[in-house]
Amino acid sequence: MIRVRPISLPIALQLQLMPAFTNRTKAWLACLFCVAFFLLLLIGAEVLGRSGLDIDFLHRKLAPSLAYPFGTDWLGRDMLVRTVHGLRRSLAIGLLAAGCSSVISLGIGFMAATMGRRVDSILSLLIDTVMATPHLVLLILVSFACGGGPKGVIIAVAVSHWPRLARIIRAELLQLREADFIRVSRKLGKSNGWIAVHHMLPHLLPQFMIGLILMFPHAILHAAGLTFLGFGLTPHEPSIGILLSESMRHLSTGYWWLAILPGLSLVFTVKLFDILGNNLRTLLDPRTAQE
Repeated sequence: MIRVRPISLPIALQLQLMPAFTNRTKAWLACLFCVAFFLLLLIGAEVLGRSGLDIDFLHRKLAPSLAYPFGTDWLGRDMLVRTVHGLRRSLAIGLLAAGCSSVISLGIGFMAATMGRRVDSILSLLIDTVMATPHLVLLILVSFACGGGPKGVIIAVAVSHWPRLARIIRAELLQLREADFIRVSRKLGKSNGWIAVHHMLPHLLPQFMIGLILMFPHAILHAAGLTFLGFGLTPHEPSIGILLSESMRHLSTGYWWLAILPGLSLVFTVKLFDILGNNLRTLLDPRTAQE
């Protein structure tokens, strides 16, 4: 007869807790990797300096090599330095635009859910109208009306990206308003302002942070798209949209690295923001934090 040795309690507990620990560890490692890359990008722009941005006709149109990993352009400028500076500028614009848009979303979603049915109907109509407007058309119109440049791009992205997050915040508040602990607070004589600060805002913080981070990719891509079309940033400072726009005239002559490498860098950076947002959702959402 084969005797089966029972598993001790500590080992059993370890086996039971191992999947949750593994999922949280993966989420933490992914978040740390994304943050480390963004910090490396910001620090790298300072370390590289602006020496590679100067015109050097002796090294023009060089293919990628060890000396120039991203090659050089038609004026001899280092494409790696231009790409790093362009990504850093895109991060700064995306941070300001996404931050402003998230604040707009929070304010409108809060007013729609707490200021009565008439205000809710008006703001819901406003959200539907902005969402029904073609995104690129709205971005171009707002950027052109604001005079272009970094200010025009930030305003255009900020006023066009808030409806989805505002709708999510409104739905969360409408559901939260009927919760038992909110009703108990009202019966205890707490004011609406006290309930909003102590109950509603802490509950909305995870959704707000995740929505803010997931808005970064859209802000960066649309800022680059506006610049590519000529409605955004000026060509005096490097940006990804300008690099892609300038490279179009040289692709037919075989200088593929002028567009492919900056474009892949932009896609990689945007994908990291998506990974960061999804993993933060895993860490902050009570329904998935212990899975």
